[in-house]
Amino acid sequence: MKKTVTFGEIMLRLKSPLHERLFQSPVLEATFGGGEANVAVSLSLFGKEASFVTALPDSPVGEAAERELKKYGVNTSHIAKTKGRLGIYFLETGSCQRPSLVVYDREESCIAKAEAKDFDWSSIFKDAQWFHITGITPALSQTSSDTSLAAVKEAKKAGAVVSIDLNYRKKLWNYGKTAPEVMRELVKYADVIIANEEDIQKCLGISAQSVDVTKGHLDTDDYKKLTETVKKEFPNISRVAVTLRESISADKNNWSAVLSGKNGFYVSKKYSMEDIEDRVGGGDSFSAGLIYGLQEYTDDEQQALEYAVAASCLKHSISGDFNLTRKSEVLALAQGDGSGRVQR
Repeated sequence: MKKTVTFGEIMLRLKSPLHERLFQSPVLEATFGGGEANVAVSLSLFGKEASFVTALPDSPVGEAAERELKKYGVNTSHIAKTKGRLGIYFLETGSCQRPSLVVYDREESCIAKAEAKDFDWSSIFKDAQWFHITGITPALSQTSSDTSLAAVKEAKKAGAVVSIDLNYRKKLWNYGKTAPEVMRELVKYADVIIANEEDIQKCLGISAQSVDVTKGHLDTDDYKKLTETVKKEFPNISRVAVTLRESISADKNNWSAVLSGKNGFYVSKKYSMEDIEDRVGGGDSFSAGLIYGLQEYTDDEQQALEYAVAASCLKHSISGDFNLTRKSEVLALAQGDGSGRVQR
């Protein structure tokens, strides 16, 4: 079985209980998560061989993070043990009109300081069918940006399909480079781009003036024009997927996506999600679903898109970064079973 490789940071996630504010109670729930790690876990649970590449401290905390990945079947054999620390992020889950809040504590983490020479790329990409990275990793530091660029170049050299989730994070781009300066170069090596309209504007510097996310309804024709512009500026890209989130409140969102594919422009069904449990990792679950769908349904881009949107919809019902959803559950929802009835 050919594998999918992901490269990025896994962090310690410290979350306040339920919908409490941070430190409202003297308790924080400790789990692990991070963009590319989340994708690897999802793919492994869908039955794919997934390898996650990162740098971790040689400490009980680093060991716990690696152990969590192994629990879900992710290959961790290419993780480098380097000097530094494990990044941390604090999370309080929003409710009603109060949005969720993320506070980062990840400077000088192992992956932020890891250099390309710390990884054996020829071994990492042996038998690799797909490589996935996000715009979060090159935002961490100049070193991490350089390593990310080296990784996509090595992936292309090895013949892997390269996908990039642009994932703009304003709080991270603070080492002197702007997101477009870095991301436009990385995207030159991509085959598949995953984003929302803000990611495209902030990471690629491509205007999305026709898209108005505040008007309560997202016009898919606007997104068709936007994805065509991306492909025109970057002719190496064969597919652009854009997620469409209509945020009514922190607890209630409408969720869908579009895909400008190799053979046409596709619009997914729309899910109304109420009483959202945890939206963190929602984009990563979409990325994993799309990677899986494009590998499995090679002649049906619509089906690949529907699988991705259904997988991500289910993630919103699960606490934690990881989408602990089985393939059969995703298929059932994609095929119309959204009743939530007890399965006996």
